[in-house]
Amino acid sequence: MALDPAEQHLRHVEKDVLIPKIMREKARERCSEQVQDFTKCCKDSGVLMVVKCRKENSALKDCLTSYYKDPAFYEECKMEYLKEREEFRRTGIPTKKRLQKLPTSM
Repeated sequence: MALDPAEQHLRHVEKDVLIPKIMREKARERCSEQVQDFTKCCKDSGVLMVVKCRKENSALKDCLTSYYKDPAFYEECKMEYLKEREEFRRTGIPTKKRLQKLPTSM
C-alpha cells in the first residue's frame, strides 16, 4: 500500500509524541532567555538550586506552558511536521539526513 505524501491524517504517535516533541524544541528556542537565566542560576547555586532558582524555574515554566497551551502554536508545529513527513514520503530521506552538509572532497 503506497502512502499519499500529501495525506493529512495523523496517527496517535504523531499527535501524542512527534508533534509535542517539535513543540518542546521550538518552545525552548522561543524561551531561550528564560532557559539561559535558569541554567545560569543552577550553575551558580550548585546544590541549593532547588531553593535559589524558584523564580527562574517559574518564569521558564510559565513561558513554556504558554506555548504548549497555544492552539495556534500547535497548528504551526503540526504543519511543520506534516511538511517534513510529506517530504520524507516523497524522497525517502529523513529530514536530518537531508539537512546534513555533504562532505567536501579534497
